[in-house]
Amino acid sequence: MRKPQAQHLGRVLRLWLMGCVLGLSACAQPPTQTERQARADHLAADQAWVPHRLNSQPLALMAYIPQRPSASDTLVVYIEGDGLAWYSATQVSSNPTPSDAVALRMALAHPGPEAVAYLARPCQFVSDAPCDARYWTDARFSEEVIASTSDALDHLLRQSASNRLVLVGYSGGGAVAALVAARRTDVAALITVAGNLDVQGWVQHHRLTPLRRSLDPVSALHALAHVPQLHWVGGKDRTVPATLTLDLARRLQGSVPMDVRVLADLDHGCCWAQEWPTLWQRWPARLQP
Repeated sequence: MRKPQAQHLGRVLRLWLMGCVLGLSACAQPPTQTERQARADHLAADQAWVPHRLNSQPLALMAYIPQRPSASDTLVVYIEGDGLAWYSATQVSSNPTPSDAVALRMALAHPGPEAVAYLARPCQFVSDAPCDARYWTDARFSEEVIASTSDALDHLLRQSASNRLVLVGYSGGGAVAALVAARRTDVAALITVAGNLDVQGWVQHHRLTPLRRSLDPVSALHALAHVPQLHWVGGKDRTVPATLTLDLARRLQGSVPMDVRVLADLDHGCCWAQEWPTLWQRWPARLQP
């Protein structure tokens, strides 16, 4: 049975998400950072996972890992999306801890025998570190972010005693996963889910201010011709439309092995975590770690 606090937090989250979907004013008042943190802690604790702060450089990152990790040569790391980066179209969030940690829920649903870990983005779930809003706005894919993520992966590999990685990036975490994979030699496969792989195209599509302090994963994909890739996209996704990834795959056809799979009924948030155990089993044989 869930504790009353967990039930309350779940109810708060559901009501807020419903308000966003319906376009109500509740969307402007998301759960507090404390509530968002507690929600993730309870989700993890229900599966006997624990939070683990990594003193990666230059930015400390938060991970969640199983209390009793599997012994495996392969470590599958789920990288979170951009989180609550903005309160509205004009107001930057004070902290990007996600209201719904989709990548965490996917990690907790991982069905395979591999070692597994979840890795948050800079300043998510980290309340005692100096954080600058640039790391969840125009520098969300900056050199500092990618270097810190790669350093955090080194920490996780040492702790798991694994020797190769499968990176699973959700939303903006897909961009981070691609950029990190391009500079490592131990990534056995790259998987993205509703991933933002063409940042410039995404900015132009939504008519946003360019992310001038960010790297673009398109350039990284050219360095990943040797890495098996699988990219899941939602047919109803308006945040990262499937057409962006499909167009990118067509442009790179012949030089980068991008396998793009469209799930017609899924959008950006729903229902990747619920479908994930089935989707993981649908990997082509050449992508099996």
